[in-house]
This record gives sequence, structure tokens and C-alpha cells, in this order.
Amino acid sequence: MLSLWLENQSLSLREVPKPHRPGEALLRIRLSGICGTDLEMLRGYYPFTGVLGHEFVGEVEESPDPAWIGKRVVGEINLVCGVCEQCRNGRPSHCEQRSALGISNRDGVHAEYTSLPLANLHVVPDSVPDEAAVFTEPLAAALEIQEQVHIQPGDLVLLIGAGRLGQLIAQTLALTGCDLQVLARYPHQKALLESRKIRLIQEEAIQPRRWDVVVEATGSPSGFELARRAIRPRGTMVLKSTYRGEMKVNWSPFVVDEITVVGSRCGPFAPALRLLENGQVDPTAMIAGQFPLENALEAFGMAQQPGRLKILLKP
Repeated sequence: MLSLWLENQSLSLREVPKPHRPGEALLRIRLSGICGTDLEMLRGYYPFTGVLGHEFVGEVEESPDPAWIGKRVVGEINLVCGVCEQCRNGRPSHCEQRSALGISNRDGVHAEYTSLPLANLHVVPDSVPDEAAVFTEPLAAALEIQEQVHIQPGDLVLLIGAGRLGQLIAQTLALTGCDLQVLARYPHQKALLESRKIRLIQEEAIQPRRWDVVVEATGSPSGFELARRAIRPRGTMVLKSTYRGEMKVNWSPFVVDEITVVGSRCGPFAPALRLLENGQVDPTAMIAGQFPLENALEAFGMAQQPGRLKILLKP
């Protein structure tokens, strides 16, 4: 099968065997999405060799349970053992033996097929088109913030960054009724937020030590520093991006101001699918282009352009 192969920070199209793993479903990929993690992997964020990608919608072609065959599905990216201490204590996304689709010890989804355990799969509602379903994984990641932090309608919430993930975070936070303002960099990012009546803020208008919750979604040291200045004493700072390499941080203000810092990663798929089904979140306006898989190298070139939102691949 055709796949997009990452090795030594270089991408190539490669023919690889169709995956067949005992006890798992074989999925034909209908669409896959290029995300920020894919781009960081290409820059050397994490050492990985194999098929890249983890955002997808697919169709079950083979399954240990025949009832799944023909179902349109999305899949959780962490493959877990179920028996380690983390799994036994309700933290499977931190499984001590986990692999992650297209990230760590597991080929990903920028390919014609992938394979996953049935426990990882979620059926896509009929009313949700592929172009929306492919956003399920990042939408779930956006919802993880609300799994971790109780955001109240009266909270002053600042979101720094309105890229691929930031747009979804903004839409989900807006549903809480909080006093949300978003710092966006590019005109098209701002236009998407304004179309959903989400308020924007200029950097110079961000008052220091004022905000109850600050979500940092840029993955940049400057974004982190702005978030640190903005958060009020005993506020909560949510880190929704990884940072490449080491970053120097003065932790004294966090101690003195008793700031809560929350790292946030993967999230719940079922609520994400419900939001897509009832139309409360619409990610499709973020689609900036769709390419056939054989043109994946061109697609990645476009995805790397500053401010570019979602690029999709279709096998």
C-alpha cells in the first residue's frame, strides 16, 4: 500500500505491506489530517521512523467482530496494555507500555490502510461528513481542557494561539459561557473566530495578572511568557502545546502567586463526536486544502506555510 514515510526528518512516499495484526481491525483510510505534531515530528521533535499521521476517519474492512465491518470510524491514538499501574488506575493515556499512532512505535494513518484494536474505535454518526469526522481527535484534545479544569461562566479566560488546535479550543471554550478572548495572529484565523462571535484581543490589551484561566496553544517560548504574565494569582495556566527542546523558565512567580499549571494532551472522543453531530462545533471552515495521498509531499509543503490551517490527505 502507498504510505507517507518519515525517516531522519525526511518524508518520502513508500510502498509498505498492508497491516495485519491479530485481534485488530483493518481500516481503509478515507481522509487523514496533517496536524502540528506531524510538522514538529518532521522537524525532529520526537525520534520516529515509520508511517506518519494520527488524525483520520476510515472504514472497517476486516474485524475480529464481523458486526464492525463496513462501519465508518475514528480511532483513539494511544494503544495501551491495560495491565500496568497507570492503566489499572484509570490513566490509560499514560500507559507505561503505550505506543501512539504515527508518533511512537506504531505506524500512522497517512496511508491507504491502518490497523487498530476495536477498543480504540468509535463509530461516526451518519450525519457527520468525513470532512468533519477527521477532526475528531484534535477536537477531543480541545475538550480535555474541560476534563481537567472546571471553567465557570464567570471566568475570565484567555486563549493564546488560534491555529489548528486553537480554533477548536476556542469553539469548545465558548460553549461554557465563560468570558473568552482569543489572541490570534493571522487575518484568516481572526475571521473564523469572528464568524462564530468569539471575541479577539490584541496583545497590547492583555492586562497582566488578571485572567482566571490562560490556555497557551502556540508552543512558543514567547506564548508561554505572555501566558505567565497574564495569569492572576491562584489562576490556572493550561499548556496545550509541546515545546521543542529545552526552555528556560523562572519558576519563582509560579510559587509566589500559587499558579496551577496543567499539561493537557489527548481527550474524550465520544463528546467530540456528539458536538460534531449536533453542530455545536463546525471545524470544516478550517480546511485549507485537500490532496491525494500521492501528492502528500506537496501537501506538507503547504501545511508548513505560516498560519495555514488544516490540510487533508485522501488515499
